[in-house]
Amino acid sequence: MNVLKPSLKHNYINRLMLSSLVGLGLITSVQAAKVPEGTKLAEVQEIVRGNGAEPATLDPHKNEGVPESNILRDLYEGLTTTDENGQIRPAVAESWESKDNQVYTFKLRKDAKWSNGDPVTANDFVYGFQRVVDPKTASPYASFMELAHITNAAAITKGEKPVTDLGVKALDDHTLEVTLDTPLPYFIIMTAHTTMYPANKAVIDKFGDKWTAPENFVGNGAYKLSTWVVNEKIEAVRNEHYWDNANSVINKVTYLPIESQVTDMNRFLAGEVTYIYEMPNEHFKRLQKEHPESVKVTPYLCSYYYEFNNKKPPFDNAKVRQALSYAINRDVLVDSVVGKGEKAAYIFTHQNTAGFQPELPEYSKFTQSERDEKAKALLAEAGFGPDKPLSFTLLYNTSENHKKIALAVAAMWKKALGVDVKLENQEWKTFLDTRRNGNYDVARAGWCGDYNEPSTFLSTLESTNSTNYGKYNSAEFDQFLADAVKAPTVEERNTIYNKAEAVLAKDMGIAPVYHYVNARLVKPNLGGYPINNAEDKIYAKDLYLIAE
Repeated sequence: MNVLKPSLKHNYINRLMLSSLVGLGLITSVQAAKVPEGTKLAEVQEIVRGNGAEPATLDPHKNEGVPESNILRDLYEGLTTTDENGQIRPAVAESWESKDNQVYTFKLRKDAKWSNGDPVTANDFVYGFQRVVDPKTASPYASFMELAHITNAAAITKGEKPVTDLGVKALDDHTLEVTLDTPLPYFIIMTAHTTMYPANKAVIDKFGDKWTAPENFVGNGAYKLSTWVVNEKIEAVRNEHYWDNANSVINKVTYLPIESQVTDMNRFLAGEVTYIYEMPNEHFKRLQKEHPESVKVTPYLCSYYYEFNNKKPPFDNAKVRQALSYAINRDVLVDSVVGKGEKAAYIFTHQNTAGFQPELPEYSKFTQSERDEKAKALLAEAGFGPDKPLSFTLLYNTSENHKKIALAVAAMWKKALGVDVKLENQEWKTFLDTRRNGNYDVARAGWCGDYNEPSTFLSTLESTNSTNYGKYNSAEFDQFLADAVKAPTVEERNTIYNKAEAVLAKDMGIAPVYHYVNARLVKPNLGGYPINNAEDKIYAKDLYLIAE
């Protein structure tokens, strides 16, 4: 979307400014729902949202996916949060400061409570942070703490140091100090992520793995878990102990694990869903025409790609990976298969990420015919051709949209290269397990930025990253990312990020396909729906239903 780029830049600058302002104590209050004066609210304040899939977990420190994060943002709250424009805002932390971007001190609000009435203290964050890096937790997002450069996070994750050596400590009940192993000017924007949510140790110790069951659950967000019927629904109701409960309007949220975009659409049109998870691609233009008041297209900081199993022959051969990537006609995909405003991707980092000025690789400038010819030559050099056709399985998570894209790409590979592709779909949790365990050839993948900075994309492909399921491994790539952390300016980091992207394009560790937008059906009487938050962070506490 044309409006995305300047908006994101503006937000980034504001974020950096906000960090300084808050450090000076100039931000003193926030508010949940901002209902315009004179608005007549609906009598019933309950919303139903399509959530795309059954969540694999509601434990914030074992989470790795978007369907889970959508719910966790309502059930928990971190040090910071984001507003409707994606700008960072105080949450459990009222303020913070750092003189050197390496030691950060957070002042926590004294009225923050868990849903059982316990106070939320600095020790709850210490425990939560330690829990993420503790090898016993096996958090798929443990690398996030390493990416945030919290002191000793990497060594603890590897089991080389005890969790008590993590660079986080409670100076008192309401003062948290986080120490990094290197200055990181954008650390604050990472603290809104679900991985950095606190945890109630007493509850987890008492109930073990059952602590996220509705009867045991304790969170510190605006809502508390009330019902969880697997593969049917999850319900959350107002947390009366939430510090800003007085300014929340929505009383109940129901999350539906609808994997079919068409079913999601039909239930919306039947009045059963307040907003859907994702638009069925083939219905987008019709819905735009017939229901313009309900179609919302917003920026979305995500990249769609195909993930090669870099450790498994023949995908351990860069020429095979390059050939398959070159033969994907991205223009056809974005224009005719998805068609909601997505942009063809030749690099991994979303082209509109704040502070990023992309330099596109050479193959992006070829015509598709030239890419196909190059792909044939590369595949022949790798030992595949008419007498020895390449064949493999393409894995995707259950979704009509993913299936249509997979069918189109498989047809492109067949036509251009004679490649035989077998499609396989799996439901979300199994799909994640399969990728994590490396039991696949090529898999559909998507990555949404955890924060608005290029490292949120590129770091996932570092050789030691816990979410690098394709096991791409390049010392040169890793070194560029290490150098980027030390770069003193946004401009210098941008130069290094482009060098890392060039290495990735040379190796073709993944095949970028397109950069997302987010298209949904949203009830016109839903107030507070954010249209300028590129990270798609929607908090039920910020929403309200207007009387119709």
